[in-house]
Amino acid sequence: MPDQTRIVGPGPNGGTVRTPSGEVLHPPADWVLLPPGDATLTRRVKAAGPTWTVQEKRGRKTFSRGVWASAAIVEQVRAELEAERATPGYAKKQVAAVRRREVQQAGYVEDFHAAVRTFLDFALAHADVAERLAKVVTEHATPVGSGTVARTKRIPIERRAEAAVIAWLRHATTGYDGMVIPRIKGKRREVRRMLAEQSRKLLWAYRAGNAIDATTCPLARALAKIPSAMPE
Repeated sequence: MPDQTRIVGPGPNGGTVRTPSGEVLHPPADWVLLPPGDATLTRRVKAAGPTWTVQEKRGRKTFSRGVWASAAIVEQVRAELEAERATPGYAKKQVAAVRRREVQQAGYVEDFHAAVRTFLDFALAHADVAERLAKVVTEHATPVGSGTVARTKRIPIERRAEAAVIAWLRHATTGYDGMVIPRIKGKRREVRRMLAEQSRKLLWAYRAGNAIDATTCPLARALAKIPSAMPE
């Protein structure tokens, strides 16, 4: 029913949606599909309701495909929002918000880098390698919108740091990216666990202060390929 707010999936064609039960529906004739991209506009249109939110799940991720809503409501909310955004006060708030996010991001990067260094816990003889590895992992994992484990708030920063290091090592020091893994449930997870153990053994050698042959060590060779990982 059009007066019922729903979460639906894409239908068999562009003008339809599919309910969780599999029913194919046509949005009301006076509705339009508001594409994703403007979070404030979408939030206010949904608050004015009713709406049909289109979501598509691919693997473990769910993607927004827009919101069906009354064309009149969409245009009214858009006009109100455009007028609001045209005011000097709004511009000042946006500048302040950007600065606040930049400060927060810089603080998080610093905290994450420290968490990675703590997790690595390399012996003093390998302190330079620890710093280079921490820098590379932090640069890779912390950018806003990167979608890495470092951006989630569901687990403590210590676990995020550990997961980010293991993930980086998996891609940089093993043959994981070139592996042909059978499409069997749980097989990829099993392979990742196996490679994680290899990575932990590699880290242990540095923690123990063992002598490392840079010509054969997977970590040393991986870092040598990255200009940003070289000592300053």
